Amino acid sequence: MDFVEGFKGREAAISALFAASFGDSEGEAEGRLIGQLAADLMATTKPEDLRVFSAVERGEIIGAIAFSKLDYPEDARRVFLLSPVAVATARQRRGVGEKLLRHGLNALRGEGAEIAMTYGDPDYYRRVGFAQITPEVAQPPFRLQQVHGWLGQSLTDQPLTPLTGPCRCVPAFDKPEYW
Repeated sequence: MDFVEGFKGREAAISALFAASFGDSEGEAEGRLIGQLAADLMATTKPEDLRVFSAVERGEIIGAIAFSKLDYPEDARRVFLLSPVAVATARQRRGVGEKLLRHGLNALRGEGAEIAMTYGDPDYYRRVGFAQITPEVAQPPFRLQQVHGWLGQSLTDQPLTPLTGPCRCVPAFDKPEYW
């Protein structure tokens, strides 16, 4: 398995992976929603505000993750949101996702990002260093439907301390239904 950064020329394959993976696990409507989110992220996010990493095996994309910028205008730290994350259904439970997440987080560290956030299953993301946080530690862009799923981690040797001020996400995530 190889890891590839970027998405140019692979947008359709990456969006299809998200749609299929979420469709298989959460239903067809959720698959369409997340597939469209992935397409919107790649089409509307400024290049400096988006990192997409894929796991590729024999020329096939078997996993993909996206990190998009979260802007805390009152805080100087560089913060990225991990979402969405998908692994091809037939390849799940084999460590693909965890390896891909570790690769992506290490790449962000290497680029000077200081904090990674995500909104998802605490048990899954705990494996790669995320911990539950409260909106007081890092204000989300919208009111959360499941507060226990708000997770964060420091990407430096410093502990995660509260972020200052309100948060803005990239346009593709600027919709309450994702939160």
